[in-house]
Amino acid sequence: MGGGPAGIFAADILTKSDIDVSVDILERLPAPFGLVRYGVAPDHPRIKEIVKALHRVIAKPEVRLLANVEYGVDIKLEDLRDFYDAVIVSTGAMADRDLGIPGEDLSHGAADFVSWYDAHPDVPQTWPLDAKSVAVVGVGNVALDVARVLAKTGDEMLTTDIPAHVYEGLKAKTTTDVHVFARRGPAYAKFSPMELRELNHSPNVEVIVHPEGFDVDEHGMEHIAQHKSQKMVLDTLANWVGREPVGKPHRIHLHFAEAPVEILGDEHGAATLRTERTRPLGDGNVEGTGQQTNWDIQAVYRAVGYRSTALPGLPFDDRAAVIPNDGGRVLDLDGNPIPGTYVTGWIKRGPIGLIGHTKSDAAETVGHLLTETVPTAVLREPGDIDAYLAERRVDVATFDHWERLDQHEVALGEAAGRTRIKVGVREEMLRAGRG
Repeated sequence: MGGGPAGIFAADILTKSDIDVSVDILERLPAPFGLVRYGVAPDHPRIKEIVKALHRVIAKPEVRLLANVEYGVDIKLEDLRDFYDAVIVSTGAMADRDLGIPGEDLSHGAADFVSWYDAHPDVPQTWPLDAKSVAVVGVGNVALDVARVLAKTGDEMLTTDIPAHVYEGLKAKTTTDVHVFARRGPAYAKFSPMELRELNHSPNVEVIVHPEGFDVDEHGMEHIAQHKSQKMVLDTLANWVGREPVGKPHRIHLHFAEAPVEILGDEHGAATLRTERTRPLGDGNVEGTGQQTNWDIQAVYRAVGYRSTALPGLPFDDRAAVIPNDGGRVLDLDGNPIPGTYVTGWIKRGPIGLIGHTKSDAAETVGHLLTETVPTAVLREPGDIDAYLAERRVDVATFDHWERLDQHEVALGEAAGRTRIKVGVREEMLRAGRG
């Protein structure tokens, strides 16, 4: 269940095993590829190259794509057990973690904004972009994506796969300054070196690293000595501290050692973000100094991590936001493995690591599945689940549907001199898939 990288990698490993298998990938959306299609910023086409590898997997004869099928609505876990000997849950993480501060309800979730600019078919087609000064809380790659998209002009993004409603929204935005806040110092920033350097590539965006809080203690030095990428990030940031402004119309401000403590505003939204200066404790953690600053902003975005959500009929650890498991074996409330039920990807281990890390994660899960699974399905033919879904009038989108939708998006792009224009309306996606 789940047609993103985690589920597709698991299918690939299963088909390469010594055991004769057939795999159905059930996906809630009308198109596959999950996070790659709906979580990667549109101005990062290089990362989306992984789609080619994922496409080859779902094109295998042993693999079937059953998209536009929603677990818990169109089919239940007990139904799946009738059709399959084993079920792998790979539904990912698309909700936002909370900040845990007063006024948080006045902020936007980064995941929601990402879904909007990536033309997710289940989100509204409009987004409020009338803030001149914006705060982004977090120092991961998603925070940088959000900051970069907010700062760049709509015309700069027109070379990507964004559809018309996203372009019109970005073109009309009034944002001039984006302030990115980190609770700790620069040695612990979680963005990748390449993501960071890309902030400085726009002809319309100036990156300003504020010297206040830009300190590295002994523990921070030890940390970057053990992580090559962290040192590259720190070197880039250090080169930017104190640079003379060159007068570009939009600015991204990076603030370190500033922890959000409250968002102030009214029913119209945020008006002030209050932060507290922090100091290092010598172990990688920080504490507040009592020195607070009120920032005049009109919108706040939370980019402090994604979290998975509970699924009907399956256990869920709400604190860790994962399905309890032992190496991918789903565990019941007593800590015992549930036969034939497995998990992989972010809903297994949390939203940690890059897309490539999902391969080894899937290999662990599939290894247990192959050694433990026994035949239990009573309706084993592919036509059995097809008939079940047809009886419930589920408009299933198959691999053939995806290929037609893919060709349709590419054709839209070619007509506009672009590689692709994404379709962001579910009914239009299904209609294009039917041909």
